[in-house]
Amino acid sequence: MSPTWAGIVGLLALFVLLGMRMPVAIVMMLIGLAGIAYLNSWDAAMSTLADEAWVITSNYEFIVIPLFILMGNFASISGMSRDLYGAAYSWFGHWRGGLASATIAACAGFAALSGSSVASAVTMGRVALPEMKRYKYSDRLATGAIAAGGTLGILIPPSTGFIIYAILVEESIGRLFLAGVLPGLLLTVLFMISIAIMTRINPNLGPAGERSTMKERGASLVQAGPMLFIVLITIGGIYSGTFTPTEAAAVGAMLAFLLALFRRRVNKESTSRVLLQTIRTTCLAFFILIGAHIFNPFMALTDIPSDLANLLIGADLSRTTIMLIIMLAYIVLGTFLEGFAMLVLTLPIIHPLIVELGYDPIWFGVVIVIVIEMGLISPPVGVNVFVVKGIAEDVPLKEIFAGIIPFWIAMAVCLVILLAFPEIALFLPETMIQSFD
Repeated sequence: MSPTWAGIVGLLALFVLLGMRMPVAIVMMLIGLAGIAYLNSWDAAMSTLADEAWVITSNYEFIVIPLFILMGNFASISGMSRDLYGAAYSWFGHWRGGLASATIAACAGFAALSGSSVASAVTMGRVALPEMKRYKYSDRLATGAIAAGGTLGILIPPSTGFIIYAILVEESIGRLFLAGVLPGLLLTVLFMISIAIMTRINPNLGPAGERSTMKERGASLVQAGPMLFIVLITIGGIYSGTFTPTEAAAVGAMLAFLLALFRRRVNKESTSRVLLQTIRTTCLAFFILIGAHIFNPFMALTDIPSDLANLLIGADLSRTTIMLIIMLAYIVLGTFLEGFAMLVLTLPIIHPLIVELGYDPIWFGVVIVIVIEMGLISPPVGVNVFVVKGIAEDVPLKEIFAGIIPFWIAMAVCLVILLAFPEIALFLPETMIQSFD
């Protein structure tokens, strides 16, 4: 069997095992080891397992993963989510659909601390959904806004999606974080525009709330000030060259802990819960990364990445057309594959093609994360949709999926804008005072 056919068989086996609900990390390890053993030797496979496991777990730069996770967990218990929603509500609540817009804005803010889509959806959903129900918001708009707003968690830095992408393709985490800032703000604005359009067409979807006084708005900003300070220190520190991403994560985690301590949210029970959640999430992330780094050498041995690149380049298609095909393929894959699984499975094949086409890998990292976001709210998997369903148990699943359609379209518009104007993503990374790889 030729290397290419061995790779095809390996990919088919991989999807079969994933369809049987086997964990993606174990599947990638098994297929990767079996493939390397077949194409090279069993000794080479065992050596790859030992080397990659050691490299992943002992690399100083990878400590950024548990530190940012820890920061997000301490931010959750400190009550920041309610402060953020309160601030957003005081400024946007009097608009038609203002509570939904406030939810989007609060999700964007919380994303800058949690780095997790699911965490953003769960945390903000518990705060925002009762308020939107009180003002008789449409279930579609309320749940759709929460599910879509939660996706900002893996676009606005610090993003676990960017961290994993950076590790897999060996790009700068700091540059990727900065690349996500402006697209994240753009997508936030597009979500809010979508809400404005929907409520203008049908005002009953989201009635206007009470108008806050300027004094109340100022007080809400003061209340949310600590969160803004932490974001400014971490992201601003990376941009200015004051911190490496790893140092920024450590500083952010310490500041989030001190805030929770100051607000008297730290006790034996809450600390144990935060540490256990951090350990579980970190172990999962590292396990997936080890699996990906075993699967990647197998893909390299099969020559599939280079064969695919040669096939598409030889098809006499423009690079824009090829990029649109790649985006469409990712959107389709996102309907039945979990986002991070899709990322680690496809990058060994797609990344060499992107480089060959002359696209900036930093820009593509932003694009791929947005596509993953689209998968997070797309049927039948739609992880964020099921998360929101767990919060809004009385809302039928089809209503939630219907509610995300306008936001899904907004994501597609964002992709088109980034394709036409890649400078939106590349402006901040290119103006960094210092880059840390």
